[in-house]
Amino acid sequence: MNTWNGLRAAARSEAAFREELVALVLAVPLAFVFGATAAMRLVLILVVVLVMIVELLNTAIEKLSDRVSTAFEPEIGRIKDMGSAAVGLSLAVAGLVWLFALCQRIGIV
Repeated sequence: MNTWNGLRAAARSEAAFREELVALVLAVPLAFVFGATAAMRLVLILVVVLVMIVELLNTAIEKLSDRVSTAFEPEIGRIKDMGSAAVGLSLAVAGLVWLFALCQRIGIV
């Protein structure tokens, strides 16, 4: 129940998470177009889920940080930046995996 509540709360309050939900809905059928094998299709879907997981963790860190202090604090800002960097890196990984699958599908690799 807690998992469902957390997913609902993120979907209601976080635009980035809603965008990633749309990406997941698109990724599932597109994985069958881009993925040459069942394993590649699974990887394509899982990297999108990975981005969502990192986004949830980043959101939790940001919300907790905002509860700790509403005043501007450089250390909290750096912590939030690190969470954002984690999301950015996970997006880069997902993008590279999808690019690799596309290259594989059209015969470049």
